[in-house]
Amino acid sequence: MQNLTAHDLIERLPYALLTKQLPKLLQGETTSPQRHVHTMQNDGEPDATLLMMPAWSQGVGGVKIVNVTPGNARRNLSAVTASYLLFDAVTGEHMALLDGGELTARRTAAVAAIAADRLAADGAKHLLLVGSGRIASELAFAYRAVREIETVQVFSPTTANAEKLVSALKAGGFHAEVCHNLAEGVAKADIIACATLSQEPLIKGEWLHAGQHVALIGGYLKDMREADDAAMTRADIWVDTYAAMSEAGDLTQPIAAGLLHHEMIRGTLSDLFASGPIEGLADKITLFKSVGDAAQDLAAASLAVG
Repeated sequence: MQNLTAHDLIERLPYALLTKQLPKLLQGETTSPQRHVHTMQNDGEPDATLLMMPAWSQGVGGVKIVNVTPGNARRNLSAVTASYLLFDAVTGEHMALLDGGELTARRTAAVAAIAADRLAADGAKHLLLVGSGRIASELAFAYRAVREIETVQVFSPTTANAEKLVSALKAGGFHAEVCHNLAEGVAKADIIACATLSQEPLIKGEWLHAGQHVALIGGYLKDMREADDAAMTRADIWVDTYAAMSEAGDLTQPIAAGLLHHEMIRGTLSDLFASGPIEGLADKITLFKSVGDAAQDLAAASLAVG
């Protein structure tokens, strides 16, 4: 059985490859049951979450086990720990064990970039990152695979974390700076990408204007919000899968309040693959809400193993 480390995945899954190949792989027939989500209570800190995400297609399958531990922030540890097991769907033989954190980060960033390639207006080049964690650290590199990103702003409630990510982005060839005022940062941005575990809305609809693309990547539970109701109702919304409508607070909360309806969702990532170019992007606010999908993990893992 192969054992692929984070370093192996960085080498095998560059964003130029992922953003090109994932749309093809994700159009295949894959069975991906809704994820198992379990809350684990720990005294004196926020609840942790255990997720199990299985998927299988013709000949191959896999399952990811993810621990999300917000309390790790004070321990200076990653909030997300994960492993991915790839197996032969015919024989049941275990084929490879992959670093689930790197796999998740890279496929998540790549999917966001694939959506932005279809939903961001022509000439989008100014990126605002909201968040400074593991996923946020990958997004600029993924977006650069599909758009000519010229500037990157980083907003984080912890300025030191924003400064750290800015330094890494500069080392990666970006013109990057810390965003100290989120409203002003949003006003300057063409693409606004949120990758946080926030339970309070960060992006306000009143700050947005036509021609902007918003990606909400971090919130995956009903009590998590990255954008307020005004942002959700002003935007043309696309989701990675319809599971987002029953799992993510950015959708479940305005739906429960009667502000959003299922028919107002424009479609899924698969619909974006199947559709032609979307007209009038310069006159719209587009929004992509992702919660992750086991089919994405399976596609990326299969690509890495070859």
